Amino acid sequence: MKILVFGGTGRTGQVVCRVAVESGAEVLAPAHAACPLEDAEAVSEMVLGSGAELVVNCAAISGLEACGDDPLCAHLINAVAPAAMALACRHTGARFVHLSTDYVLDGRRDGLKDESAKCRPACVYAESKREGELQVQEAWAESIIARVSWICGNPAKPGFAESVVAKALAGYPLAAIADKTSLPTDAEDIARVVLALASAGAKGVFHVCSRGEPMSWWDCARVALDEAVQGGMLPSVPEVGPQKLDEVSFFREPRPRHTAMVSTRLAAFGISMPTAEETIRRAVRRWYGEFRTLHAG
Repeated sequence: MKILVFGGTGRTGQVVCRVAVESGAEVLAPAHAACPLEDAEAVSEMVLGSGAELVVNCAAISGLEACGDDPLCAHLINAVAPAAMALACRHTGARFVHLSTDYVLDGRRDGLKDESAKCRPACVYAESKREGELQVQEAWAESIIARVSWICGNPAKPGFAESVVAKALAGYPLAAIADKTSLPTDAEDIARVVLALASAGAKGVFHVCSRGEPMSWWDCARVALDEAVQGGMLPSVPEVGPQKLDEVSFFREPRPRHTAMVSTRLAAFGISMPTAEETIRRAVRRWYGEFRTLHAG
């Protein structure tokens, strides 16, 4: 199988490319210079000329402040480009998977949200990602939209779980937001699920995240640091100061508070997800293995 991956240098895209190659696929991952995502025509031509049987879009402008500062660019990359990919796949017959985000959901109430939950984007980033979902569905109804959250598990591009351990090892004071909840997702699991869903002929919206009750960043930090102690990385769990979302001054764009998802549709395809705690601990172990290798000697 030939797979075209957009955003192949990102935290998730790197892992998707690797897992696809390990599965025996031929992978094409164009750099931005070869296919600028702001140019819908170039995106379409890339898909049409690639000969790919599966196209996976991992690309996005995910920085909330960056999206707020340049909403046009956010719209072009997060909405128009995915729509161009989906329409081109409709013409070629290729399967299409578009990665979206839990931020599109209504985050005003706590609790787990399934695929039928109401969407209520609260910032430019979320608005552009929701628009991307809608345009993809309109362009090619056979597309898969995989909503993911709090991605970790790629040692080359650490997420929050790995970063808090790195800060602890460096002796920095630690703090984490305690009044915003979601669930972590391992990039390895995203790659596994994406390939499985595409092979199974799935379509529509899927929530792809770990299992369990909603966690705050503070909760995630405590699990990550406990794993660091269990793995001999730290002598004891350092103190983590709880923060309130409204107290973080450099967050200029609003964040939804409660967007933890539950993966109800995956079960129909025989796909299970690890618990949130398993996800965090596995990501920390994987990162520390790479860390020790790089600092050996």
